[in-house]
Amino acid sequence: MKTILKKIDIDNFTLEELDQAATLLRKGGLVAFPTETVYGLGANALDKDASKKIYEAKGRPSDNPLIIHISDKNDIKNLAKDIPDMAYQLADVFWPGPLTMILKKKDIVPKETTGGLDTVAIRLPANPIARELIAYSGVYVAAPSANKSGKPSPTQAEHVVRDLDGKIDMIIDGGKATLGLESTIIDLTGDLPMILRPGCITSEMLERVVDHLVYDPAVLATKPFSDVKPKAPGMKYRHYAPEGNLTIYEGAMDNVINEINKNAEEKCRKGHTVGVIATDETKALYRFGIIKTIGSRKDEASIAAGLYQILREFDELKTEYIYSESFTDNPLGQAIMNRLLKAAGYQIVKLS
Repeated sequence: MKTILKKIDIDNFTLEELDQAATLLRKGGLVAFPTETVYGLGANALDKDASKKIYEAKGRPSDNPLIIHISDKNDIKNLAKDIPDMAYQLADVFWPGPLTMILKKKDIVPKETTGGLDTVAIRLPANPIARELIAYSGVYVAAPSANKSGKPSPTQAEHVVRDLDGKIDMIIDGGKATLGLESTIIDLTGDLPMILRPGCITSEMLERVVDHLVYDPAVLATKPFSDVKPKAPGMKYRHYAPEGNLTIYEGAMDNVINEINKNAEEKCRKGHTVGVIATDETKALYRFGIIKTIGSRKDEASIAAGLYQILREFDELKTEYIYSESFTDNPLGQAIMNRLLKAAGYQIVKLS
């Protein structure tokens, strides 16, 4: 298969520029496109064969649910049933935006899209290319991240090309994804609203709208939950992982820096390629390996936006060992650590 690459200016595009991609989606094809979180790999969500193509192209386990992307808040009624008032309240505040809601699905949604579940994950993206493409295509679009399953999510079109060129019909290059972390996922099918995946819509933000918010135990876990059926993307399998061995160090910053320096020096002396994930504040304190700053601790949004990019850069450099600082337990820090822990296969060293 020859993959079409089409560049579109997010600030200045016409519907005609989306025509080829929209046609492909209607015909059951696969189109990668930008969202504000990461690039998504889209297919007609109500076409079970199209959904199967997503799993095949990514090498994704078939029990890992897909998120359906819509272009209008009212579309939620066509995909879900028994919708609580809370869902509409959240949609009014956070849509379009990086929030995914889990609801009871209607029969129209095939289980090939939901990973065999009776629930459906729905999001209305803020990126105008994504939103207009969905509306113009006339189909609801199932779209996980547009990468090989388990690898760092793509925040630029070139990442999608590297992973999926020749495996999908088209890639829309709409520039860099601004947020860099996948959407927050909240489950509204139980007695209490439950966060299944943290993201840029933090618990503090959600608690301004909903009461008694809880976390799924897998979200804050420091070990994998391999024996459960995932209720949402990213809950069960190792995700976001670089090729090299990633280890996170947690503790007092002086101890973290000393330990990373010690291990990096040892690996370098043995001839290994080593990478260090530092911040703007600590970069100058590391002495061994390839040192890259992920962002500033004064602006954790910059760290979130830079995470997948830096993991992919280390892959390009064929880095064998990667050492990373840990990040805070505030709401956005939780989202960053959730991704880092999965990328590291839960390999974390806690320093006294």
